[in-house]
Amino acid sequence: MQMNRKTAAELLLPVGEPALLSTAIRYGADAVYIGGASYSLRAKAPNFSDEELAQAIETAHAENVLVYITVNIFAHEPDLEGAASYFRRLGALRPDGLLITDPGLFRLAKRYCPEIPLHISTQANNVNSETVRFWAEQGARRVVLGRELSLEEIRQIRRAVPRECCELEVFVHGAMCMSYSGRCLLSNAMTGRDANRGDCAQPCRWRYALMEETRPGEFYPIEETGRGTTILSSGDLCMIDHLEALVDAGVDSLKVEGRMKNALYLATVGRAYRRALDMGQASPACHRDLSRCTHRPYTTGFFFGKPGQSLSEEVPYEAGAVYLGTVQMVDETGMILLEQKNKFSTGETLTVLKPDGTDVSARILEIRTEDGTAMESAPHPKERLWVRLACAEDDAAPEPGDVLCRDVDETGINAGL
Repeated sequence: MQMNRKTAAELLLPVGEPALLSTAIRYGADAVYIGGASYSLRAKAPNFSDEELAQAIETAHAENVLVYITVNIFAHEPDLEGAASYFRRLGALRPDGLLITDPGLFRLAKRYCPEIPLHISTQANNVNSETVRFWAEQGARRVVLGRELSLEEIRQIRRAVPRECCELEVFVHGAMCMSYSGRCLLSNAMTGRDANRGDCAQPCRWRYALMEETRPGEFYPIEETGRGTTILSSGDLCMIDHLEALVDAGVDSLKVEGRMKNALYLATVGRAYRRALDMGQASPACHRDLSRCTHRPYTTGFFFGKPGQSLSEEVPYEAGAVYLGTVQMVDETGMILLEQKNKFSTGETLTVLKPDGTDVSARILEIRTEDGTAMESAPHPKERLWVRLACAEDDAAPEPGDVLCRDVDETGINAGL
């Protein structure tokens, strides 16, 4: 499928489950990447069945959005059983690309679905122009560059490898692994869960201390903070202020990490990067959006040399908003139906995030269960509820697909009250 991009570079958003596809599309994706039931590096995500993959491709294509399917594990010998059948099924679905790491799976994909474009994952350690040319000669259409590269190195690779030879994709936002291009054995060694087959336990996010062998039980912090230390845990990547430089360097696709994230993350990050790309620069509102979702302290990674803030500091996570739910439908009286994600009560003020970047302030007037029972408070996650809102702007009523959140100030207090 050919698509007319909104901007010179593609905005590529993650989708970890079928329910989030519409959010990614609504909040600005030119393309999405999703995982099937097999061979995906996010095995713990809900992912997509074959039927759901087919529906996702149909839905996205109807909105002029591309779909790439991840087949990016490092395959062990038992993993190869069924691979041929899986690639045949993917070929029949006609996605816009398959994201692959393992050369063996690459060969099988070429054999069993030769008509589908192949992309090479960052896990393949793509950090120089000869590597990019190698994969292009094997038939790859796109290479995802390693996260260890500087902006200048990316520019040099593009000079050496013209766009007609191979497209280039880079990560611009999200959680980053401290291991080389994400290839890590720590989870496997400590828990038996293989990160390179999609089952990472994220031990890099755990807290560690030193113990000297003649002093068992005496633990010494490696870095003194009020909350312990996370020496292996990277800050989150954020390149929203440097998108024009990436495009000028020859990057074709700007990739956001996050197939384990929720709709608030997709909505805030998606619309922030969409607006920054469309406007040519990031506005204060874009930065406000990025502060809403849960994240570690932001860093520009290796793009400008050694990271200025590679490790998490005393407060590992920050969040400026709480995700309340996504509007599923609106009835004839204006009440909205949603699946509640976090507690809210009548009288509270929430924010409706519109895809165009507008924030609509709204007060909760009424909460009812599906059977019509009135409630003052909704404390139980995943409960389907009807909610009546009084919006500050009469012409900005919630619509299906709008994401709702409760903004908090620096003290954690509801900022709207």
